[in-house]
Amino acid sequence: MKEDIKSMYNKLAKAYYESRKNMTGTSYFYNELLEMPAMIRMLGDLKDKKVLDIGCGPGIYIEKIKDRCKQVKGIDISEGEVKIARTNNPGIEIVVGNAENLPFRNCEFDVVFASLVLGHLDSWDRTLGEIRRVLKKNGIFCFSIHNPVTGALVSRKWFFRKFDVVKNYFEEKWNKRIWSEEIVGVKAESFHHHKTYETVIKSLIKNSFEIIDYEDCRPDFEAKKLFPEKYEETMNIPKFCVWKVRKK
Repeated sequence: MKEDIKSMYNKLAKAYYESRKNMTGTSYFYNELLEMPAMIRMLGDLKDKKVLDIGCGPGIYIEKIKDRCKQVKGIDISEGEVKIARTNNPGIEIVVGNAENLPFRNCEFDVVFASLVLGHLDSWDRTLGEIRRVLKKNGIFCFSIHNPVTGALVSRKWFFRKFDVVKNYFEEKWNKRIWSEEIVGVKAESFHHHKTYETVIKSLIKNSFEIIDYEDCRPDFEAKKLFPEKYEETMNIPKFCVWKVRKK
């Protein structure tokens, strides 16, 4: 599955970046106008902080925070994404690698964050162990995932009405989603591993992290004009959520 995800992001790298930077696909809505505002709030004041962006993609977060922190580094599984990130962020260390084997020193970072990355993993234990290793004492880890409840929604049709229902919430498994050309400019298959809130919380406790904040992602007000249908949908159904935890 890891190779499938890597292949997907290599295929999408250029189109994904351009759709976000040029505001030509709904990926701009889902990232810049839905998930990113909540993540930026969670990260808070980064002055004098050393920061690691896991799953940095084309480096858009790095562009946004590099002047607000002491140092930022990035890592992504996709060579294509890393190439774009390096081009847009010269002089910043951005490496190809995965979250289960971070090529960084023990206790190197004050803050680590992962934007919509953990959903691509079936087990979090190894990754959380690595994040804990590279964080300083009392270091902060922020991450976003699909909302565990609404992530289990499936579409149904009854006569002329379409609606969503929660199905198999307790069945933790890989789900395949089709990213249409409307989202990123090209059609691709995306894989996410569904987990319950219980599993998420117990995974954090097991790996000695303390939950200190949580936010359901609501769309930025700017989205109401640019993406009215998506705005209405995500004001009623929380698609993503952001967690802030501390290394104990």
